[in-house]
Amino acid sequence: MEAILDGLNPEQRRAAEATRGVVCILAGAGSGKTTTITRRIAWQVSTGAFRSDELLAVTFTDKAAGEMRARLARLGVDGVEARTFHSAALAQLRQARGEAPGRILSSKALLLRQIGNSLPRPFRFRPAGDLATEVEWAKNRRLTPDTYRGGLGGHEPPIPDDLMARVFREYERRKAASGLIDFEDLLEQAVRLYEEDEWALAALQERYRAFTVDEYQDVNLLQQSLLELWVGERDDFCAVGDDYQSIYGFTGASPEWLLGLARRYPQAVVVRLEENYRSSPEVLALANRLVPKLGGAEKTLRATRPAGPEPVLRGFDSPEEEGRFVLGRVQELAAEGVPFEEMAVLMRLNSRSVDLEELFGDAKVPFQGAALLARDAARQML
Repeated sequence: MEAILDGLNPEQRRAAEATRGVVCILAGAGSGKTTTITRRIAWQVSTGAFRSDELLAVTFTDKAAGEMRARLARLGVDGVEARTFHSAALAQLRQARGEAPGRILSSKALLLRQIGNSLPRPFRFRPAGDLATEVEWAKNRRLTPDTYRGGLGGHEPPIPDDLMARVFREYERRKAASGLIDFEDLLEQAVRLYEEDEWALAALQERYRAFTVDEYQDVNLLQQSLLELWVGERDDFCAVGDDYQSIYGFTGASPEWLLGLARRYPQAVVVRLEENYRSSPEVLALANRLVPKLGGAEKTLRATRPAGPEPVLRGFDSPEEEGRFVLGRVQELAAEGVPFEEMAVLMRLNSRSVDLEELFGDAKVPFQGAALLARDAARQML
């Protein structure tokens, strides 16, 4: 048993040993959160707090769920369910109904492209991905075509709200007529099942006694509604996340569920993982100066790796000025003998790549970039 806790730092060990009750793990980047939660689950089983088949661990990708199962198996723990929200909802619907809830639509884009082609001309060529993201945002906030316009708040849709409501309604109609459901429908159907069928809810709560949710900063209202039904009046629930790494706001996710956990459960054990195993002290020093400006839960990352070069932080007044700096830096490195294939330019948005590729092309700098036909303009033309 002691091998399960071997190598953990004091913060990680405190989290792993908190086998009962509400536990909130605020895990800074590179702080070993996956190690911590898999060791905690293994400790829950090995100490007899729960049987492995009483535990449900929810991650945001199938890959992360597979990694968690593999790590648990290496620790000698089998039988813990590690799934995505959608996979868990699908399995539960099948269990309760004895059949699959419907054929799952793998992508909204094709259906919405067809619907988008019928829009008035100024909006006809809006990328289908924008419409799909908006539908996903609405459904994750549990809005319907009837409640969509009244639930926008300060949110701005990609096209006028009356047109977007029309698109949303037609999307739902065509989807239902084809016997299809989307990923949000899986969660909504599970929520409604447990809200309307107390026997199904009782059976679910009898089966699972404790829950772990990874990347909790990226849950949305629909996922949170399902989670609250799973947990019920009990308090064996562990949430792991970092509000600084919240990236799914465009689909309706909010780090407020993570940040508000201690208020909702005053008895919660809050653990901060601040030892960083990924970055050099110089990178962390820069990050620790920047991230407090984001607000949220305070975390100061501490380095465990040796020293490295000083990172350079630059601000620019325009994308053009930034592009000229990047090009100039690439040319300087090339002049110093660094091969082009050993350089990389990372950016937050794919749309920025076009500007940089044009600069590199004009300067005769060889590069590998986005495929021409994958760009929005090419997709619209096709």
